[in-house]
Amino acid sequence: MLYGGRSGEHEVSLASAAAVWANLSRKRYEPVAVRIEKDGRWILPDRAPSAASAAEVIEQARTEGTRVRGGREVLLPPRPGDQTMVVLDRPSDGDDQSSALTLTGLGVDVVFPVLHGPLGEDGTIQGLLELANVAYVGCGVLASATGMDKLVMKTLFRASGLNVPKWEAVDRRDWQANPAGVATRVNKALTYPLFVKPANMGSSVGISKVSAKVDLAAAVDLAASFDRRIVVEEAVPNAREIECGVLGNAAPEASVPGEIVPLREFYDYEAKYIDAGSKTEIPASIDATIVAEVQRQSLLAFQSIDGAGLARVDFLLNRETGALFINEINTMPGFTTISMYSKMWGASGVDYPALVDRLIALALERHRDKQEMRTSLFG
Repeated sequence: MLYGGRSGEHEVSLASAAAVWANLSRKRYEPVAVRIEKDGRWILPDRAPSAASAAEVIEQARTEGTRVRGGREVLLPPRPGDQTMVVLDRPSDGDDQSSALTLTGLGVDVVFPVLHGPLGEDGTIQGLLELANVAYVGCGVLASATGMDKLVMKTLFRASGLNVPKWEAVDRRDWQANPAGVATRVNKALTYPLFVKPANMGSSVGISKVSAKVDLAAAVDLAASFDRRIVVEEAVPNAREIECGVLGNAAPEASVPGEIVPLREFYDYEAKYIDAGSKTEIPASIDATIVAEVQRQSLLAFQSIDGAGLARVDFLLNRETGALFINEINTMPGFTTISMYSKMWGASGVDYPALVDRLIALALERHRDKQEMRTSLFG
């Protein structure tokens, strides 16, 4: 199990990983925890993840900062082999520093990348696992990359006939060179209120809701601090936040939808992981016709990015008109026992341990399918 990572969602990953770790059957699996630190090191941690909630991890990060923790370093060679990972045993301070570095092989059958955000959920880790030819849980390189990039994602959704809010793309270099010109373009194309988002980020990190032109610059500056590409899109008026889980490979299934009732004006990072006032309703109290449409569009969105394993699809439903807009797809959604994805599948008859089992089985199934492809023209 890979967790942590070099992104703004490091702390959220630690909480998700703790839930997965606690629910892996020791009768079926021999799990190995590998934590990716914020400095990029892969380590076998001194102890497995055990956070009770994302809020607990976030508070610990605020008080302790980004101190380096102990553990043996691990590498994943980008080539196929029986020894999937290599453990590096470096000489300790009291040892003879001239002694050679000791390498130990570590073979694994499947990797569960419980990673959120860039450099984990965006196809980078998935590409490394493809080079190593190891089975892994979740979407592949293409789906992970397009599921993370909101601009590419929205373009694919629109091409598939899905209803998306109007948006404009902003490049950080253009914004820095000519903020007035970019603001004029955005103001001419879109109607306030607006949401301003980094193109590649999750957990509502770097997102602002802007109700007036005077506040646009600060919102774009914030989003640009997390990514070089920014999405500015119209807010759906009187919106209800509806979500749906997808599970499967070639024949995916959709869960019962759920609804988020945020404590704040929108479901931002604080509302998701720190404040306790936001509520969820599963199943969502929506008409059966809308339920069916949410499930249909969730499967279509999943297939439009060539999804595999799992995803959570988020929608905005106008309370007055009943118009349904797709907001985004998350290829590795929050995965604690109280996260929307796991709770929606629980309400659909798949409890958390069974969900983990299904995802591992899907990973192995997809890996077997890939082994049937030819890799040589002559062999």
